[in-house]
Amino acid sequence: MSKKIYGVVAGLAAAALLVSACGGSSTSTESSAAPAASAAAPAASEAAPAATAKVGVILPDAASSARWETADRKFLGDAFTAAGVEFDIQNANGDKAKFATIADQMLASGVSALLIVNLDSPSAAAVVAKAAAQGVPVIDYDRLTLGGGSNYYVSFDNVAVGTKIGEGLVKCMQDNGNMDGPVALLNGSPTDNNATLFKQGYEKVVTDAGYTIADDQAVPDWDNTKAGTIFEQMYTKANGDFVGVASANDGLGGAAIAVLDRNGQAGKIPVTGQDATDEGLQRVLLGTQCMTVYKAIKAEAEAAAALAIALSNGDTAAADALATGVTADSESGKDVPSVLLVPVGITAETVKDVVADGFTTADKLCTTDELKAACEKYGVK
Repeated sequence: MSKKIYGVVAGLAAAALLVSACGGSSTSTESSAAPAASAAAPAASEAAPAATAKVGVILPDAASSARWETADRKFLGDAFTAAGVEFDIQNANGDKAKFATIADQMLASGVSALLIVNLDSPSAAAVVAKAAAQGVPVIDYDRLTLGGGSNYYVSFDNVAVGTKIGEGLVKCMQDNGNMDGPVALLNGSPTDNNATLFKQGYEKVVTDAGYTIADDQAVPDWDNTKAGTIFEQMYTKANGDFVGVASANDGLGGAAIAVLDRNGQAGKIPVTGQDATDEGLQRVLLGTQCMTVYKAIKAEAEAAAALAIALSNGDTAAADALATGVTADSESGKDVPSVLLVPVGITAETVKDVVADGFTTADKLCTTDELKAACEKYGVK
C-alpha cells in the first residue's frame, strides 16, 4: 500500500512544482487523480502566471478532527513553500462568523485562489459567492459546499470511506461470532455532507450483511464530548445490547469506547473509526477499536495545492486536467470537477503501513509498555 501512496504523493508534488514554475519568487506567509496530475504538469508550466499568485486557505476547526492542525496545515504549507507560492492558512475554530471574516480579509488582501473547508454549506456558500463576484476561484477541500458553486472539489470518495467502515465492522462482528444482531450508528455532524456520505456507505454494508440498526444518532459539529453523552444515552436505552458500533471517525469512536470501557465492554463490542489518528491507531493496536480508515492526507493536500497553484496562476486548463473526476452537488444538481482519492481500511495488522507511509511514527504510537508490546506483535517500527 505504502508504495502506491508514495507514488500518488510524488506525482502530485511534481504537478504542483511544475504548475508554479512561472510563478516568480513568491514566498509563504505562514490521488486517484495522481496520474492525471503528472500528465498535466508540462502544460501547466507553459501558462503565464497571474500578476500576484497568492492562495488563501481556511480550515474549519481543531475539534472535529486532529488532522486539520496536525496534518493538513503542515502538508498544504509544505506544498506551497516547495512551489514558491505565497499563501495564508488560517483556522476558523468552529466559528462561522470568523470563517466569513477570514474570507473577507483574504479577498481584500488580493488572494488569487481560495481553498476552504466549510463549517456548513450555507455559510460557506456566501463566501463562495463573494469570491466569485471578485473573480476569485474557490476549491472545496475535503467537504463539498452544497449549492455553493465552488469551482473544484478535492476529497476522498466519501461513500467509499463509509463502505470501508462498514466492511471493517462486519468483519469484526463476524469474527466475534455475531452473524446478525443490533448495531448502533454514531454519525458525524448533520451539517456536514461528508457525514451523510459516510453513513450512506456503512449503513448499506451493515444492513446488506443482515444486521439491524438499533439506534442511529448524529453528533452536532463532530463534538467528541457530545458524542460521549449521546452514546451513553444510546447504550443505556438499549441496555448495552449492541453487537457493533459504526462510528464515523476516530474521535466519535473514542467517545463510544470510553462509555463501553466504563461498562466493562471495551474490546468486546467492535467500534469503528476514521482518520487514522494516533489515538485511533493506538486503540486499534490494543483491540478496543476494531479498525480505522486511512486517508492519505498528504496526497489530498498535494492535489489541492496543485489545483490552487494552477488557478492562482490563471491556468484553468491545467486545473481542469488535474480534476479528472466529478462529484454531484445534490442541492444544485450540477457536477463539480473533482480530484477523488482512494481510502484504505486499517486493522491492527496494517497499522505498520500507515507508519511506513510517513503519516505518523512508531514513537508516537508505541508510548506505553502495553503499546510497545502490541507494536512489536504487529511489526510497527
